[in-house]
Amino acid sequence: MGDIADIRAREIYDSRGFPTLEVDVILADGSLGRAAVPSGSSRGIHEAVEKRDGQANRLSGQGVLCAVEIINQIIRPAFLGWPSDDQIGIDSQLIEMDGTPAKERLGANTILAFSLAVAKAQAAFQNLPLYRSLGGDEATVLPVPLMNILNGGKHADNHLICQEVMIVPLGAPSFRESVRMGAEVFHALKHLLHQAGFGTSVGDEGGFSPDIYETDQALNWVMTAIEATGFRAGKEIALALDMAASEFYRGGRYAFSPRRKPVLAEQLIDYYERLAHNYPLFSLEDGLAEDDWAGWKELTNRLGNRLQLVGDDLFVTDCHRLRWGADRHIANAILIKPKQIGTLTETANVVRLAEQVGYRTILSHRSGETEDTTIADLSVAWRATQIKAGSLSRTDRLAKYNQLIRIEEDLGDRASFASKLLHQRKST
Repeated sequence: MGDIADIRAREIYDSRGFPTLEVDVILADGSLGRAAVPSGSSRGIHEAVEKRDGQANRLSGQGVLCAVEIINQIIRPAFLGWPSDDQIGIDSQLIEMDGTPAKERLGANTILAFSLAVAKAQAAFQNLPLYRSLGGDEATVLPVPLMNILNGGKHADNHLICQEVMIVPLGAPSFRESVRMGAEVFHALKHLLHQAGFGTSVGDEGGFSPDIYETDQALNWVMTAIEATGFRAGKEIALALDMAASEFYRGGRYAFSPRRKPVLAEQLIDYYERLAHNYPLFSLEDGLAEDDWAGWKELTNRLGNRLQLVGDDLFVTDCHRLRWGADRHIANAILIKPKQIGTLTETANVVRLAEQVGYRTILSHRSGETEDTTIADLSVAWRATQIKAGSLSRTDRLAKYNQLIRIEEDLGDRASFASKLLHQRKST
């Protein structure tokens, strides 16, 4: 058992140049756990609350010195001497100290940074990688990556409303090979866009952000890139979309294209049905708005047996919202973002509930990321079938993929790739 001897916090910067929080937990034997929290530009209204300074004359109000102060003045005195192996007890105490449903007093970013740093310190004390410390000997499954290679919405400065167009290398035999396949398609897409006269600058998550207007057009470019590499679309590499529909939902209608009139949920579902018919679409995330439960029910009734329907803003990594949806057979998968809820223990509880109700889990990054690779270890520890870590550019994204390559190597013959599980579930 290692006792917490010191806790340190600092303001660092994420992949967009905005401030974020990093926390160190040092145990009595010198074991160190360090965690940095990401932040999203597209946030659900039901997410737990971040602590930001709000002072317009410093970093446009985005500073986190208030969170640093909370660590130093409130959390540090409360947890010095606490055993690092008591993750549940520590997280329960954090929740009690905050005392609000949305983590408004201490802040989800503050709570999560400390919670994760404790887990990493305990892993260091055990001389184990984090995935083994949290997942034990059963942590042997590597997730399938959903790689965002075309950016739109709030993640890019273009006219594409769809936030993410992703490739899913379901036909890869291993995680390492899935990254290779993704990298080849990514570079093929860059070449094709360049030849066509589009700019090849990238968005927040490392995917290209050409100035295109329609989701169909984006899918066509990705299909062409897949074919240019010699891979078979729908066999070796499938497609996935994150529409982030809450961002274009106004007054009961969806403005899903700058060139079309806003439509009702039923008409947007018609559109998704056409996409599923015309393209090898595997997954659709946030196809409708976060509180459009009736629309989500219709979407699930019509496409739930055909597509993976992922709730991000819909569920916000929250057991109550997931249970509500599962009881009504709404969606069939959940995106897992620890900062949406606050502590490692609460996040793990959501993953367990998803498993109980038969929903797939996808560990996810945010648009503002750091070099922290915790979600890679969590995806293996919790046997998630998929991970969203971004595109095949920007170190803040590749860091997660590189960590999973290391984990796969560490596991050796015991490692397996989750594509087999996804194929099995699809066929049942």
